Amino acid sequence: MAKSAVQVLSTPQERMNESLRQVALVVGASIFVALCARITIPLMPLTPVPLTVQNFAVVLVGLLLGSRRGFTALMLYLLEGMSGLPVFNSGQAGAAHLFGVTGGFLLAYPLVAFVAGWVSERGQKSFARTAIAGALAEAVLFAGGLAWLYAFTHSFAKAAYFGLYWFVAAEVIKVMAAAGIATRWRRAR
Repeated sequence: MAKSAVQVLSTPQERMNESLRQVALVVGASIFVALCARITIPLMPLTPVPLTVQNFAVVLVGLLLGSRRGFTALMLYLLEGMSGLPVFNSGQAGAAHLFGVTGGFLLAYPLVAFVAGWVSERGQKSFARTAIAGALAEAVLFAGGLAWLYAFTHSFAKAAYFGLYWFVAAEVIKVMAAAGIATRWRRAR
């Protein structure tokens, strides 16, 4: 059984420093997602769901931090938004935002990061494996988002129109970019 880095460190000071480093990574990742959420392109009147770089950040966080830290970072992100910090798309905040049309996407974020991390942690650390991890994470994201939109529209066709068709090409680019960055990052370390 492999030991974690914190268990291997010998002195209490080293363990404390490593714990602080892990906390900083999680907090920094939640801030990164919040910053990427500010980059949006509204697609009104076609769809109430904006095109945002936020999804790219969620997948990248999962790929780089792994399943547990990625999940934790995105739970922190949601808690930040629910507490009133302006972290959601276009600087919006509040628990009510989680119950709007994009709520399904937002609520899926911790699971998306977990899936991206979990799949990328297993097997060979290649671009293909990382891209598959990102694609599977995106599938989870759109399952959550479309299910939520279905609850609003009572029509799968309308849910797909509002939350899928306009985004497929951009999401492919985001997944490939996240996979490229994560693969490059791992090789550089």
